[in-house]
Amino acid sequence: MAQWRDTMERLVRDRERALLSYAYLVCGDATQAQDLVQDALVRTFSRERPGLTALKAEGYVRRAITSAYVDGYRRQQRWHRVQHLFRADAVTPDRFGQVEAGSDVADALATLPPRVRACVVLRFFDDLTVPQIGTQLGIAPGTVKRYLSDGLGQLELALGPLEDAAADDRSAAEERSGR
Repeated sequence: MAQWRDTMERLVRDRERALLSYAYLVCGDATQAQDLVQDALVRTFSRERPGLTALKAEGYVRRAITSAYVDGYRRQQRWHRVQHLFRADAVTPDRFGQVEAGSDVADALATLPPRVRACVVLRFFDDLTVPQIGTQLGIAPGTVKRYLSDGLGQLELALGPLEDAAADDRSAAEERSGR
């Protein structure tokens, strides 16, 4: 019974900062990142998982962070489509709701749609392959490739040429050609 508690405490003590950083990369908002990590911890440790180590738990938590972000975005989009049915008065936009990101990369990532952003973060932050990203997000590898291509195109417009992405493409082409 106390084993899961020890695993969770060790994970939070040793990897909290890394999990918060990962969640921030996924969502682009510090407050939402904290909520995503909290929700992911609850999802991961709400049921018994025999033999769960801190390393395995971190993998579960990272996947739960990505899933919670994409699910929340979908829920928000559904609500935006029907909210006019429930609200009589128009709501004025919150001018103070936007927090300055502080880095060009975070600003550029914020412009990407959620699925595209998730694919880019999983590919270049978690170093996952296209099939692994497809499995994690539940989409086809071809769709992952399209999202990565679209995302890198948008990032290049915002940040300039991405040298690492071009090097990855060249090395993948060389591997396929047998050089």
